[in-house]
Amino acid sequence: MDFFIVDAFTESVFGGNPAGVVLLNEGQEFPDDSVMQKTAAELRYSETAFIKLNPNGVAHLKYFTPASEVDFCGHATIASFTALLKAGIVEKNYSYPIHTLSGDLTINMSGDTILMEMPASKLVKRITEPAEIEELYVSLGIKYEPVKANGEPLLPILIWTGFADIIMPVKDRETLAAIAPDFKHLTRLSEKHDAGGAHVFTLDAPGGITACCRNFAPLYDIDEEAATGTANGGLAYYLHIHDLAPAGVDCCFLQGEAMGRPSKIVASIDVPDKEPVIKVGGKGAVLAEGQIHLG
Repeated sequence: MDFFIVDAFTESVFGGNPAGVVLLNEGQEFPDDSVMQKTAAELRYSETAFIKLNPNGVAHLKYFTPASEVDFCGHATIASFTALLKAGIVEKNYSYPIHTLSGDLTINMSGDTILMEMPASKLVKRITEPAEIEELYVSLGIKYEPVKANGEPLLPILIWTGFADIIMPVKDRETLAAIAPDFKHLTRLSEKHDAGGAHVFTLDAPGGITACCRNFAPLYDIDEEAATGTANGGLAYYLHIHDLAPAGVDCCFLQGEAMGRPSKIVASIDVPDKEPVIKVGGKGAVLAEGQIHLG
């Protein structure tokens, strides 16, 4: 099987969010889940994607963290299609269907940028109780300070876009940089709210950037991620429902600065019907490739 190490959401290696990609041989079935789980733990990236190319042209993707399988992973999908482009299996400026545990999705190859149509976004719940809000920010090691936009408060909201995250605003970049989570506490709160973790953002951003972000998912053995496709899809939806991200205007999110791996994630919002369709994407860079032997 071919194996790739790919940095996603960046134009150059050592930026963005690294992922492992395993491309199964033609006609080969997925290894046992236990084997894929052990492979992800051995590789130690936040996610590793396994790709099976079906005869009908639909790529079947499975995603594993070092701790468990997850339904969908944005940056590992960007990494996967960067690897498929490098291998000559897909081409620029075409669209490709994929199958995941989150459903059947479409990947658009727009030049060097890979755009993923996200699963239908769901506002799972608004967190409005003052004690619950305070506890969430305490778990991040910062004091809760109300944030407003367009004259209304921005509160934590649990949003699902293939993976559930608590989208949490902070007032400025200094507060974002000061976050020092109590990971055990945040893990307990993630379990309580049935969320993968916390995606924290500020609208205090440099020119050309919509928001600066940090993402923490200790429940899945990921203390912090440098780029998170699903969570930024959730953030785009959050901004849209607060009239901060109009349809037809692309968002650009900056993540990973605190880790020394700056990442740019693009999100577009379209509303062809009542529900918005969100696409998230970016570029990728292959660091290494070779063979992996899983028996």
